[in-house]
Amino acid sequence: MKKHTYIFMIGAIFNLLFSITSAAQDQPNILWIVSEDNSPLIGAYGDEFATTPNIDQLASEGVLYQNAFAAAPVCAPSRSTLITGVWPTSMGTQHMRSTYPIPEMIKFFPRYLREAGYYTSNNVKKDYNTVDQPEAWDESSNEATYKNRKEGQPFFSVFNTTISHESSLHEPLASLAHDPEKVPIPPYHPRTPEMKHDWAQYYDKVQMMDAKVGEVLKELEASGLAENTIVFYYSDHGGVLGRSKRFMYESGLHIPLIIRFPEKYQHLAPGKAGSKTDRIVTFVDFAPTILSMAGVKIPEYMQGQAFLGEQQAESREYAPAFRGRMDERIDMSRSVRDKKYRYIRNYLPHKIYAQHIEYLWRAPSMQSWEQAYRAGELNEVQAKFWGTKPVEELYDVEADPHNVKNLAEDPQHQSILQRMRKANQQWMLDVRDVGFIPEAMIEDIAKNTTLYEYARSGVYPLKQIIRAVEEVTEGDTRKIEKHLLSENPVIRYWAATAATIHTEKAAAVKEELKKLTHDPETAVRIAAAEALYHLGEKELAVQTLNDALTVDNEMARVQAINVLETMQQDAKSALPAVKAILPDDPDNNDYDVRAARSLVEKLENN
Repeated sequence: MKKHTYIFMIGAIFNLLFSITSAAQDQPNILWIVSEDNSPLIGAYGDEFATTPNIDQLASEGVLYQNAFAAAPVCAPSRSTLITGVWPTSMGTQHMRSTYPIPEMIKFFPRYLREAGYYTSNNVKKDYNTVDQPEAWDESSNEATYKNRKEGQPFFSVFNTTISHESSLHEPLASLAHDPEKVPIPPYHPRTPEMKHDWAQYYDKVQMMDAKVGEVLKELEASGLAENTIVFYYSDHGGVLGRSKRFMYESGLHIPLIIRFPEKYQHLAPGKAGSKTDRIVTFVDFAPTILSMAGVKIPEYMQGQAFLGEQQAESREYAPAFRGRMDERIDMSRSVRDKKYRYIRNYLPHKIYAQHIEYLWRAPSMQSWEQAYRAGELNEVQAKFWGTKPVEELYDVEADPHNVKNLAEDPQHQSILQRMRKANQQWMLDVRDVGFIPEAMIEDIAKNTTLYEYARSGVYPLKQIIRAVEEVTEGDTRKIEKHLLSENPVIRYWAATAATIHTEKAAAVKEELKKLTHDPETAVRIAAAEALYHLGEKELAVQTLNDALTVDNEMARVQAINVLETMQQDAKSALPAVKAILPDDPDNNDYDVRAARSLVEKLENN
């Protein structure tokens, strides 16, 4: 080979290496600052009572997203969405603190950044609601930082702050920076002394959280890396007082999101510094967006839409959201939000909003709210939380930011209701929503396969299930009777549940319900027992639930205790079986144990 050929080859290799190095250097550093349990109670979002100078300054230097939403109103399912770019309702990770596996092809997205040359660090919370993938991070600990990367290496770094978490309200502070007598309180909360104190203390915690955000930003400046770093600030969901975190309203789902682009990366920004955008974004969009900004190909399985970078998609019309089991309490709701309206579909409307959750009730404000309700001291808006739910809810969030005026039955809003109802149904179909499967069944399915693969295996007729659920929840006893006889256990479960929702119409199907107390699926037997209890078959119902407490399935036991708790003193004959669930270890907080403790306390103290 001639000398000039060698020179050409060496030059080509040098150019290739240089272009790779240059590309790596052109990749932006990306820093996430994540707070916990806070709605946009921030000065930059118009809250004049908040003390948030650092976040306000960040907003003046970046772009403020007016329509950013969590996937769920609670941390672990939302973080599952963030880390995968896939809806938890598609993977079976929608229930609080579950560890059901996901397919091997679904990688925690920092893994793709790491493979592209990024240094990935997480400080410190994970809580991804599934089996961990530690290989996604170069470093994940309470000391993790971008400073440990190689010189010149781009980074993706996450800093979580827990300062505003709901646990910050469990112990009242003796002195407060924010005046409880001046604190703004939403109309659904009574102004009890405890409520005012908790709200003021929460604003104090948000102020402390803001100071931590300032520390992270100052550290970035001091490192000399700010000019190459895109900064995200957001919260993992709304919160934190009762009816916000865990609930499907703006207070639980609407989050602050501010993104600052240094001059070098202004071409990626949707607007100038200090601007606002009304584009709808949701947590499922974050993973593909980061990959798009970093120049990494978005995997086809991701269900989110990039809202920045070269792979940016068209603006979405709706932000879907979901609610599954919250700690020891079973529930199921879905929601879609456009720029003006929020639609909510409650699939278990017979369950009250205020199901007792041990962790939530640690807040003095929550206890005082319940006491005021029992004393008859609440107005209609404040008392609504303690009752059962309507099947559908629709709110004009511009006119009604606190979501207290349900427009679902308003004749003038029927076209909007129908449009958003269809959008909700289509989203569930698109993602193959596994939430209709009772969790006792999910626990068994997950022993052999992932819920994502199960839903796509041909054995989960979702369209048929949704149609059946719609039919039985309308209260047509002929449809309920038909679906009680279905070969599909998921449909049998929903038909039996509908008999509880429509007890006044269910007498005609009592004999079919009795047969279901011998169903092969425990979840179906429990649902049948609940309906039979309300039809006067109390002894059979309690015995069926008593038997369910002994099965080797934690979520079946949780389901059974949830039903027993509604029976009050009629559940006393099940007390020995409930007590048998309680362990010797007082620190055991398994969800069946939490539910059992609550029921034992209620039955023994009343």
